[in-house]
Amino acid sequence: MTSKVQSLKAFLARAGRVALVEVAGTKGSTPREKGAFMLVSGAAIFGTIGGGQLEYMAIDKARQLFFSPLEGEMAAKRPEGVVSEGTARASSTAAASPRGGFAATLLSRGRDVSATLDVALGPEIGQCCGGRVKVLIRLVDAALEAEIVAAAEAEQAQLPHVYIFGGGHVGQALASAVALLPVRVVVVETRAEALEGMPEAVETSLTPMPEALVRKAPAGAAFVVLTHDHALDFLIVAEALKRRDAAYVGMIGSKTKKATFRNWFLKSADGSEAEFARLVSPIGGDAVRDKRPQVIAALAAAEIMTALAAHAGARAAPHPTSRGKTMAG
Repeated sequence: MTSKVQSLKAFLARAGRVALVEVAGTKGSTPREKGAFMLVSGAAIFGTIGGGQLEYMAIDKARQLFFSPLEGEMAAKRPEGVVSEGTARASSTAAASPRGGFAATLLSRGRDVSATLDVALGPEIGQCCGGRVKVLIRLVDAALEAEIVAAAEAEQAQLPHVYIFGGGHVGQALASAVALLPVRVVVVETRAEALEGMPEAVETSLTPMPEALVRKAPAGAAFVVLTHDHALDFLIVAEALKRRDAAYVGMIGSKTKKATFRNWFLKSADGSEAEFARLVSPIGGDAVRDKRPQVIAALAAAEIMTALAAHAGARAAPHPTSRGKTMAG
């Protein structure tokens, strides 16, 4: 398994000189939110601040900082697009870091900012977003590199878990799709051969009792069940539905399979109608009638991310009673 943190460390280790490029402020419609960041070396980049001309301009300005003062002065004369309020201006004060997100802790803590760009996203630079973006660019030293890695590790520790039970055709496709998203993916199987060929970013677990992993999963996890055995599917789903803190419980299958599970769940597994109502089956919905594994995976991945976002939002929202007390106070 190769995590985002490992990829970040590998980039930093081979990059040589690196600049940190961050979105420090936004107005109106913009490609990325405040706090989005990327790292720029002489030959590569890690991350993105939204692409397009804005990103090209930021990359060019970041690489100018690698030169000596004389070379940097000469490089600054190269055309790099239209930037409002000056092509680049030095600043000794960084904007306050936003809460949350990978780059939230990375802005200046008293250190100088190397350069800023204040860009209007209009036709002058070939972008029609209509908003405005302020970008801060800083050279990365050893202390800042340590902060970047620490922030990445902290974010990774907070990622929601997605457990995929079953490494068959749909399981492989779903693992590949979800591995690209900001989640921690674990594929669980009883067959060793079914875990072969999984994406590097995916964790795997070989176990004779996959339902036991449901009980050990952290709060807010998503459980997607699509094993080769319907009886095993039922055991895993029953465990998952008992987890009131689960963000998502999905089972692949037909309406007949769902009805059969309901009958067994209520009569033999001490399940309730309220618990059964939380089951998503078939996964991915029925708006697109295409049973190819890759299509099911794409639809299910979107469904899972929607459920995770809704669960996170519900947990973050203040309780009505506490909000009332605050307002009264």
